[in-house]
This record gives sequence, structure tokens and C-alpha cells, in this order.
Amino acid sequence: MASLDVPLHVQTKLRVFVIPSFATGHLLPMTDLACLLAIHPNVEPTIMTTPANATLIHSTLDHLADMGHPVQLLIYPFPSVGLPPGIENLATASPSDEWRIYKAHDMCQPAHESILKAHRPDAVIADIPFWWVTDIAAELSIPRITFHPVGVFSQVVMFNLFKIRSDIVARDVTNAELVNVPDLPGPDINIPASELPTFLVKDDFLADMWMKMITAQLDGFGVVINTCYELEPEYCEFYRKVYAKRAYFVGPVALSSGGTNQAIVKRGGNGNMACLDWLDSKEKGSVVYVCFGSWCHFTKAQLSELAFGLEDSGKNFLWVAKGGEDEKFNWMPERWEERVGSRGLVIRGWAPQVAILQHKSVGAFLTHCGWNSLLEAASYGVPVLTWPLVFEQFINERLPVELKGWGTRVWEGGNRGPKPTEKELVPREVIADTVSKFMEPGGKGDIARDKAQEMAAMAKTAMQEGGSSWNDITCLIHDLMKEKVKFNVRSENGHT
Repeated sequence: MASLDVPLHVQTKLRVFVIPSFATGHLLPMTDLACLLAIHPNVEPTIMTTPANATLIHSTLDHLADMGHPVQLLIYPFPSVGLPPGIENLATASPSDEWRIYKAHDMCQPAHESILKAHRPDAVIADIPFWWVTDIAAELSIPRITFHPVGVFSQVVMFNLFKIRSDIVARDVTNAELVNVPDLPGPDINIPASELPTFLVKDDFLADMWMKMITAQLDGFGVVINTCYELEPEYCEFYRKVYAKRAYFVGPVALSSGGTNQAIVKRGGNGNMACLDWLDSKEKGSVVYVCFGSWCHFTKAQLSELAFGLEDSGKNFLWVAKGGEDEKFNWMPERWEERVGSRGLVIRGWAPQVAILQHKSVGAFLTHCGWNSLLEAASYGVPVLTWPLVFEQFINERLPVELKGWGTRVWEGGNRGPKPTEKELVPREVIADTVSKFMEPGGKGDIARDKAQEMAAMAKTAMQEGGSSWNDITCLIHDLMKEKVKFNVRSENGHT
């Protein structure tokens, strides 16, 4: 008979299934998490995903397998929602087709149920949108862990605001009205209603979905979050007490990508190696890296203003640009690339962001404040210029700008928010002035750089053996292994 007294290191291996959703910003950190699990000799992780999403992570998994730490892939069909073959991710879908990706999410329950019941893993780590996995796991008597790709601070803000959502909706708050976030463990936070995710201020499909996701999270075994305790300690403590039975802070998981350029450049796609050669030609800390993530859509007018602003700043820049509304790059000002010359480089397509951020020539990151981007910037000591666009990014922005000091806003004026029709054009003069001043010695940029270096040292320590994130992932494995042993005991006694 199996016994809980048997040391964990001699137990059979722990089979953990990892299920990411169809967004690159979720897929990559969950892949990194699976890699972290694979490094432990007692764990056999398997990633469940669809064919086109699997192609985005093959190189990472191949590299890890070469190091002797295999992660298995289990492919299931992408639901039929009217998308062309190979379009299975928010990053590759056109703006008009994004709703089809969300519809595909909602159609995955039968596939997940069939696979999990057929393979019966010892535990499952499922992305936050897949709320139904909690019920499937309960039926199988295995732990379901919820994965959050968003930081703890922004989660606490959204969860606490959701508690007063009915009052916000009933009052029909105006865009300019400041909404106070109740019951925060840290400093008081007031956010304009226009900068809140729409589900918090108006009735929409996500409001109902949010309740299902939070209920599934609270009913599940625990939560894994891509952050480190030291980055947001008071919020982590609050989260553990209020929003999860168990919370494991295991990041920054991007630091698990491997140390070779080949592994880092190919993380998430076929990255542009030429940009690293271009960076090699620039002075230390002289380049502004500009990237708004894999899921952003600017108007042609805004892209043109950004181009002029970068030109007028007089600073070196590496810009990962998208084509605009029609993806044809016809927003580019006449003879702009000729005028910019070797001072600027535009990447059309996927960029090896981690490799770029750890390059010595990069002195600032102009970012949309997606959590992965902020965390990666902090991990490599790069200060941020913030320009949030959608969902929780306006909340994320407050961590580096207002709470931790490793960033500053591109624009303090004008209307901001996730609704395209209500956004004001950020003018070229503002962009040029902010970028130029941030990169000059002796100003805000230097203070932010010092803070960013503190963040980087803290993140690296957390991920090293004995650090807080290392300890939390070890604790996660230990807790799941104990549940596996308990299950075996119950099975042998005829209780399952």
C-alpha cells in the first residue's frame, strides 16, 4: 500500500498537464512554466494545445529536450469557427476575427474533458479562461491549478473593483470620474473610469465569464502566478488570504528560457537575428526598444505620429511595428526611413524580445504595459516608457510608474482608455519630448534605470535556488505530489 510516509523523491513521477489559451501572451509563459517543472526530475509535464499554437513553442521544447528535460506535446484540433487554416491565436487573427478566437475558447470544453479523462494526469494547470477544468478535475479527483499570466497587483485591483461593480454600473460613471479601489493593502489608488476594463463599468459578456472564472479559481486547488513575491509583496500576502486556497508566485518565468542566443531568439517564433547585430553597433544604453505586443492595433494616424515622434527625438530606436488597419505599412511617412537612416530599425514581424531586452545597448522600453513585457523589462533592468492600450494594461502601468518607480508615462494628458473611439491622438511633439528627456543623463530616466536594476537583481535572486520563486515552484511540486500519494492511498482502499 502506498504511504504518505514514503519520501517524495522515491515516489513515481508526477504527471502534470498544462493547458494554455490561444494568446501568445498566455502560451509563452505557460510554456516557460512547463519548462520549469520539467527541470525537476520527479515531474513529467505535458502541454495541451492546438496545431498552430504548438508550432510557436516547438523550438523552446526542442532546446529543453536537448538539455535532457523533455516536455511532451499533446495536440487537439482547433475548433471550427470560420478562420483560415493556421489562424489559431489572437496574435495572428485580424481585428475583425478576434471574436472567433474567443468563440473557439468557449468550444474547447468537450476536447479538454475527453483528453483529461482518457489520460488521467495527476494534476492539471489550466489557463484562467478555461473555468470548466475545475469541474473536470474534481470529477477525476485531481488538483486543478489556475494559471494567471497577469500580475498580482492588477488582479487585486480588478477583483476588489468587481465587488463594487454593481454600484459602478448603476451610477453609469462618466469616463473622467475617478473610481477608488477599495480595500487595497498598499497605497490608495484612484483610476479614471475610462481606463478600467469595460466589464467593470458596463454589462458585457466578460462580466458573467469573470464570475465563472473566479468561482472556478476559488473552488480549485490553487493558483500559479507569473510574478515574484518581492516585486509586489503586500499584494501577494493579501492575495493568499483572499483570492486563492494556495498561491504560488513562480516568476519571472522568462528567466527560464535558457542562456543561449539560439534558445532565446526562437522563443515564441522565428525571431529576427539581424536586429541583434544592429544592436551590437550601438553604444551601451543608447537604444529605445519600442514594442506594443502581439495584440495591438493602432490607427494609421497614430502610427504616423509615433514615427515622426521617434524621428524627432534624435535617439536610436528599435521598433517592432505592425502594418496598421490594413497591415500594409502605408502609414509610414514619405522618405521617413531614409531620414532616420541607421539611427532606427523597424522590425516587421516577430521579435526576440527577451534577447533584445537583455542586450547592453537597450536603455529604455516603450511598452503597452502587457504584464509579460513589464516583467521581462524588470527582469533585465530596463526602465519603461508606458503607453497602455487595452484591458488591464492601464492598471499594470501603475506598478512601475506610481508604486515602484522604474517607469514614466509617455503622455499624461488627453483621454486614454481601451475604447478606440474615445482615445485621443498622442501627438508627435509629446512622443519626441518624452523619449528625448528620458534618454538624457541626469533626469527621470536615470532614476528609473537605477530602480530597474534593483528589480533585475531581485528577480534573478527569486528564480535562483533558495529564492522565493524557486521555493514556491518546489512547494507546488511537493503539494501536488502529496495529493498524488493521497489519491493512490484512497484508490488502494477502494474509495475512488
